[in-house]
Amino acid sequence: MTMSAFEGTPLPLLMRDLGLVSFLVAGIALEIGIEPTARHGADLGLIPVLVQDACGFGNAEAAQRALAALKYCGDSVLTDLSSVCRALEAGVDRPEEA
Repeated sequence: MTMSAFEGTPLPLLMRDLGLVSFLVAGIALEIGIEPTARHGADLGLIPVLVQDACGFGNAEAAQRALAALKYCGDSVLTDLSSVCRALEAGVDRPEEA
């Protein structure tokens, strides 16, 4: 059993085939699944973008340690949901109004 979304799945190959170099990561267990996925993604040469306020946890102290470790390593971008939404909206082509 692994904790990374990349281990034992076709996800790394699919991302490379699509030309993706970064990924948003959020979920229910920051200290169990999210941190290992972010670290593994970085090891694969990808840029993990961790949406901090869209991450839950089972143990608050362990989650804070995981977050501190990701910040310390510096290979993940840490952000919040409102910033992600603004960035996504800015990149959306809107049809011109008649």
